[in-house]
Amino acid sequence: MKQKIFALASAMGLVLLATACYTSPEGRHHAGVPFKKDTIEGRYERPVAQVQVAARKVLEDLGTLRGDDVVTKVLEARVDTRSIWVKLEETEANVTRVIVQVRTKNGGSDIDLAHEVEKRIALQLK
Repeated sequence: MKQKIFALASAMGLVLLATACYTSPEGRHHAGVPFKKDTIEGRYERPVAQVQVAARKVLEDLGTLRGDDVVTKVLEARVDTRSIWVKLEETEANVTRVIVQVRTKNGGSDIDLAHEVEKRIALQLK
């Protein structure tokens, strides 16, 4: 009986370890806490190029810009121990959708910083 309980507990632990990851906006998988809200979305009546310049400026002001993928339109930055991804999508003509995702060093979410980055991008556009 004890062996069955131990085997079941071990199997459950392996399942939890295997599924404890999240996907960044660029499509990569990272270890972390899944199923936590870590993204904020905003829409702006501006072309993607203008929003990208504003997002780049905000990320450089807050921390270190680590990546700027022009194909997928994803900016990546580090602020202290947080990783920030900003994905830009053109939904309509001159309407840009901004998705901001922030994760801590240990894979937890930081929704407050994501909200702050999204609002700073909005203020940079005005």
